[in-house]
Amino acid sequence: MTKHPLWSDEYWLLLMQLYLKKPLGVKPLYSRALVGLSLELHIPPQFLYKRMFELRRLDTPKIERLWNTYANSPKKLARGVKLLRQRQGFNSGGAFYEGVAVNESFERDFQPLPGQSGIMPIHLIMVLDLYFRLVPATMVSTTPEIQELGSLIKLKPQTIVDIMDIYQLCDPYLNRQDFIIHPLLEPCQQIWQRYGNDNPEKLAAFAAQLKDYFL
Repeated sequence: MTKHPLWSDEYWLLLMQLYLKKPLGVKPLYSRALVGLSLELHIPPQFLYKRMFELRRLDTPKIERLWNTYANSPKKLARGVKLLRQRQGFNSGGAFYEGVAVNESFERDFQPLPGQSGIMPIHLIMVLDLYFRLVPATMVSTTPEIQELGSLIKLKPQTIVDIMDIYQLCDPYLNRQDFIIHPLLEPCQQIWQRYGNDNPEKLAAFAAQLKDYFL
């Protein structure tokens, strides 16, 4: 497996602690806990997810030593993790970023948009996925699918409808010429550029995985 430029073997302790949390085992790719660790380390969830499988396989002497040392000693593991997090420069990137091209798009997806109360790009991605499953006439707050999505991602149904209205302006098939000023216009346009003209099955698969973050 290709090593990420910000990965340190000390981070195995963090992964092991996460792995041992109930329910025991590899955590879903976009579970809130795994994403939280990714944001803390500035390392994409996909990389840490694959590392967790390595942790489970016990196929190297290094991993085997980790299990022998910490698997049955949660307090010892907790102390090791605490010391690691207290270390100067932990998770700051610092010199690691010098001369290194780091893809930060995953971090932006999980950060609140400026001036918005808790709305993140991942919310817009989830709404876009539902957008492609509805027709304009059903993009209203009383539609059960919109209410269900709102309950999952903790957005009011009307907020989802407002986002869908913006997506209608982005949709070339609708050819709407409306002019609006809305703080979510540019973020929605960016999400449309990333996913709106691509295979909707890819978006649907991504949105299905993102559900784990909201559970």
